[in-house]
Amino acid sequence: MRIFNPLRRSFLLPLAFFLTSVISCSGLETFEKRDITIHGSGGDIRLRVEIARTPEQRQQGLMYRESLKDGEGMLFIFERDEMLSFWMKNTLIPLSIAYFAADGRILEIHDMEPGNLNPIVSARSARYALEVPQGWFSRAGIGVGDKVEI
Repeated sequence: MRIFNPLRRSFLLPLAFFLTSVISCSGLETFEKRDITIHGSGGDIRLRVEIARTPEQRQQGLMYRESLKDGEGMLFIFERDEMLSFWMKNTLIPLSIAYFAADGRILEIHDMEPGNLNPIVSARSARYALEVPQGWFSRAGIGVGDKVEI
């Protein structure tokens, strides 16, 4: 026979809320993964990306990651074209970032250094940003004007 204990039940809700808060603040949020194709001058290149779609995911980005393999990256999706700005706060690995238009055309590519708090601002409005290991775009033969297919 089980004895009903109202204190036990009232303890569960705050505990569940606390654990949810800790997990969401600890950087354990999961990202959707998807393969994208970049049509470069040297041919088509496939890239496995994590999707940062929400403001919270975009803010977290690749912070605290200790590694990122060639052929992997993070795609930041914005609702509309805008001037984009990224920095490397709490980012431990060197990255390259490409800003690209709603039609997928790469507008510009920049290298970024770990921990650098100086923003890398897009020269014009863009819809997406793609972060990859530093130098990957050039190693893969990808440049400005090439097209990303999501």
